[in-house]
Amino acid sequence: MAERQFVKTTIEERVAILTIDHPPVNAFDRPTMTDLAGALDEVLENPEVRAVVITGAGQMAFVAGADINELRAVAGQSDIVRELSLTGQAVFSRIERAHKPVIAAINGVCLGGGLELAMACHMRIAGDRVRLGQPEINLGIIPGWGGTQRLSRIVGRAKAIELILTGDAITAQEAYRLNLVNRVVPAGEVLKTAKDLARKLAAKPGVAVAAALQAIGQGLEMPLDEALRHEANLFAHLAETEDMREGVTAFLEKRQPQFKGR
Repeated sequence: MAERQFVKTTIEERVAILTIDHPPVNAFDRPTMTDLAGALDEVLENPEVRAVVITGAGQMAFVAGADINELRAVAGQSDIVRELSLTGQAVFSRIERAHKPVIAAINGVCLGGGLELAMACHMRIAGDRVRLGQPEINLGIIPGWGGTQRLSRIVGRAKAIELILTGDAITAQEAYRLNLVNRVVPAGEVLKTAKDLARKLAAKPGVAVAAALQAIGQGLEMPLDEALRHEANLFAHLAETEDMREGVTAFLEKRQPQFKGR
């Protein structure tokens, strides 16, 4: 594993844990985003990794947003700001389109770019004391790393407009009610819960997991009839895999399947 200053990588039982470590509040600047992109490429291309967890170092913040000093330094430079936006969008889209499940372990404040990162993940586990929001409006800007698009797709248009225009943060419990997070757990159990879930997913047949992620992610952007054909094609492809034959055989023989990811 490559050594990176702001993102630490560990691998446990086929699960990669990426920890954003940029004190004091794990804010995103260009070096941190570059480290995250490199770490993602490394673990997503590693055949020994079957699931990924992204979290923040310490107990204060998951990611508190973009680095405000960096934003101030590029004020008035629209070309640079557009590049920053497109770069962050590309990294987060890499997560969203990953063929391995990626789980956000939200262990602290999750604002701005932090929430945009979390929303790009396939699932989100939040501590019961965290607060989440898109406060960019209070800086005279809007979310630029996918927040206007993913938030509306997750919580609905009207609620997304409310949260983005007010800049208000919400509790983990409210986020759960809005389906913005999958689970809310006690603060000290966030990473453990995320890792347990990741290990469970890592034990599933990797080819089928990838197909399910593709069917859901791409299908949501298609008309229903087209999405159903896409699902049927993926389903047919899985019928030719070793894992499908093993899964069916193991079920009939009343034993645990031994999936190979093929």
